[in-house]
Amino acid sequence: MTKRLQSKYKINRSLGENLWGRPKSPVNRRDYRPGQHGQARRRRLSDFGIQLQAKQKLKGYYGEISEKQFRNIYHEAVRRRGDTSENLVSLLERRLGAVVYRMKFAPTVFAARQLINHGHITVNGARVKIPSYRVTEGDVIGMTDTMKANALVLEAVDSAEREVPEYMEVDTKAIKGTFLRYPAFADVPYPVQMEPNLVIEYYSR
Repeated sequence: MTKRLQSKYKINRSLGENLWGRPKSPVNRRDYRPGQHGQARRRRLSDFGIQLQAKQKLKGYYGEISEKQFRNIYHEAVRRRGDTSENLVSLLERRLGAVVYRMKFAPTVFAARQLINHGHITVNGARVKIPSYRVTEGDVIGMTDTMKANALVLEAVDSAEREVPEYMEVDTKAIKGTFLRYPAFADVPYPVQMEPNLVIEYYSR
């Protein structure tokens, strides 16, 4: 797996929240920050600190998105018509890595990225190896035949840990799904409270 996988739960502990809602997250047992001074009392955050934390939480949730990529998504959300917070979440949810994770083809966002990088995911029948590829309404996301029988994939598909959201439809037997529509913020099943409005405030300073 990736190097990021080894340290992903540090985000949970630094934020003090189970970011992906997983039962194996160490924050369930150690709800303090990692490091020598992790058990020290948390300081009261400034307005900037609260905005920064909201940005780190939303960015971290989607896995390995660089700061530059995340900022570019924000700028595109600003350019689009409508509410910028809604636009931001919609653009994040349209990333292929997020879609594969939402459809339960992978147990984590990191595993979803790895499946895509290794050429195991198809969009409308064509292989796509770019996790940031943007899915559109009506796109059919599938998996190569060699991976449909993979134990980890089958375990993820059958897992009761998460539910497939209403803005996509999945055929668990064929292991393929359709991205039905662009989601609103209220449609996205985040396991923790996300505040995209604070992210907008952070970048618009």
